[in-house]
Amino acid sequence: MSLPLLTRSLRGPQLSKTLRHSLTTTSRYQSTTTNNTKPATSTSTTSTSTPPKPTTTSSSSSSTSTPKTTPILKDLLDTPPSPANPTEDRIDWTRSFHGLSATPFPKECADILLAPTDPEEVEIKPDGILYLPEIKYRRILNKAFGPGGWGLVPRSESIVTPKMVTREYALVCNGRLVSVARGEQDYFSPDGIPTATEGCRSNALVRCCKDLGIASELWDPRWIRKFKAQYTREAFVEHVVNKRKTKIWVRKDDTVGYPWKETKF
Repeated sequence: MSLPLLTRSLRGPQLSKTLRHSLTTTSRYQSTTTNNTKPATSTSTTSTSTPPKPTTTSSSSSSTSTPKTTPILKDLLDTPPSPANPTEDRIDWTRSFHGLSATPFPKECADILLAPTDPEEVEIKPDGILYLPEIKYRRILNKAFGPGGWGLVPRSESIVTPKMVTREYALVCNGRLVSVARGEQDYFSPDGIPTATEGCRSNALVRCCKDLGIASELWDPRWIRKFKAQYTREAFVEHVVNKRKTKIWVRKDDTVGYPWKETKF
């Protein structure tokens, strides 16, 4: 019932009593409605405005469960530079194969390069591998082409792994590319990386010289067996520090050196 009709139908005390009862009921309903709706509004506001915080336990557990890997060091800032405008006078040896198999070297050079290997210059490692010291490869190249007539050109940057250094080199003789090979050298601590880079260069030189026929006997199995039978022997030795006994190869005209001491097994 609307308020005007209620006013007309009620008179005196009955009107005032009815109005008070109606107003009281209305105010109670509004207060109840307000109280019921406010917590929901505040709860929804709080839940939407406050983002969930990540737990420290899950992050720590994920970090500890991830295995640690040693990174590969690849950048020694030694990438070989390329000429701005390569021409016949300025060849980009990092990419070019200029002069490869263009013509044979003169006979006097070939005779020096293909000369038989002197057994007196061959060395043997403790595990029985024969080798020619890398300085003797340089002497042969200097004798064949003259000092300054040959050179090693890097064709890539140095790649440094946790245990090894490797790099690709090209051997250039008399302005012609002769061979390309990748050298490698192990190291045991970061302080040894500079020395390992030089050993890597020498290893690449030895591999390139195989294409010129220098000391080719060292890759001939029959020649190796004859050389070992004639010039080398196996010796039982003991390590001076840890007293470990083993057997190594030595030349017959050499003595066992430190840290080994020859003994009877």
